[in-house]
Amino acid sequence: MTPHLPAAASSTSSSATTSRAAAAARHHLLGAAAAPPSSPHHRRRRRRRVPGCGPRPRGAPVRCCAAPAPAPQAVVPARARAGGPGATTRVFVVSDLHTDYPENMEWVRRLPAEVGAGEGAGVDALVVAGDVAETRDNFARTMEVLRARFGAVFYVPGNHDLWLRREGGRYMDSLEKLTALLDACSELGVDTGPRMIGDLGIIPLFSWYHKSFDKEKDVNSVRVPSLEMACKDFHACKWPADLANDDESIALYFDKLNDKNHGAIEEVKNSSKQILTFSHFVPRQELCPEKRMLYYPYLPKVIGSDFLERRLRDIHSNRKDGAACHVFGHTHFCWDSVVDEIRYIQAPLAYPRERKRRMNSEGWLPFCVYRDGFNPEIYPALWSDYYNKNKREPENTQLAPWVARHFAKYHKFH
Repeated sequence: MTPHLPAAASSTSSSATTSRAAAAARHHLLGAAAAPPSSPHHRRRRRRRVPGCGPRPRGAPVRCCAAPAPAPQAVVPARARAGGPGATTRVFVVSDLHTDYPENMEWVRRLPAEVGAGEGAGVDALVVAGDVAETRDNFARTMEVLRARFGAVFYVPGNHDLWLRREGGRYMDSLEKLTALLDACSELGVDTGPRMIGDLGIIPLFSWYHKSFDKEKDVNSVRVPSLEMACKDFHACKWPADLANDDESIALYFDKLNDKNHGAIEEVKNSSKQILTFSHFVPRQELCPEKRMLYYPYLPKVIGSDFLERRLRDIHSNRKDGAACHVFGHTHFCWDSVVDEIRYIQAPLAYPRERKRRMNSEGWLPFCVYRDGFNPEIYPALWSDYYNKNKREPENTQLAPWVARHFAKYHKFH
């Protein structure tokens, strides 16, 4: 979680205090909320199991692979062959693996080989909604392990995947690194474009966030560090001169990458009545706690995209009766809710310190969302449970008690 930030107010606050606050925010920008009032965060929540889904060169154009990536024979298990009678298709989802942390890489390696072993001649697939690793080499190692355990693996890039700070000058900018990651996916047999798995259509959607995504009233009763000070993306990513963090240009660029997959998307739409789309970033602001609940109230300005929501809603326009699902990541809040007839799910592994604080449990991951049809049961997750039962109040800027206490504590001791 984001540690304490300074309470606002006095013009005599020192620049040193602001710097410490910025460092605190950078320490963990995205773990920005405590548990809602009805669900103390020290209480471990267990997810109910689904039957059969048990635990287990800058100048070069960026490519968005529309066709399924070729899978090396060495890592394609027999279960990946299309099935006949009795075949079972299962789809698991996960986000925010962050395998630069040794504990997280070990979690990936501990996944049993049988986690992806479908029944009969069915196919098991894994959807990875971004933020795999900060370096290209860790990314490739992680994907190789996952590819060996699942008949198909799908991926879209997250912000951490495009950081450059530990690449030693290997890439000129983050777009060049994106190309390198997509090349690695192609080599490993990881899908970054749409295709069918059994009767389910799976469509990856490239995206990035923009500040104008935030439409809710700001919290002005406390002073917090600017986005530029608190968000590492502003320093760890590097963009060509025509792309900027302070407007919608990066979000538009990533959204247009999906146009290259238009034909494949239309083919999937015409072939399946059930579709799962997925992105790293958040498509709706309602999928994040209100600002007054957050330790870093500016968080909604760096999490989502209106272009993403419009695109996925167009894809799901003819789906109904529980046949439309979108998976996302980025904020590290477990989530499962239905908004305007589309089910939204986030199933993050997240950082080790978050799991130790029991923000997220790892026993239910990867999360099985589909078994020859979407599982209709909404699964317990602290924040989506809260909003499934309580009305959102975006005009209310009074700090939640736990947030107010943290601000007061920071102001007192710093």
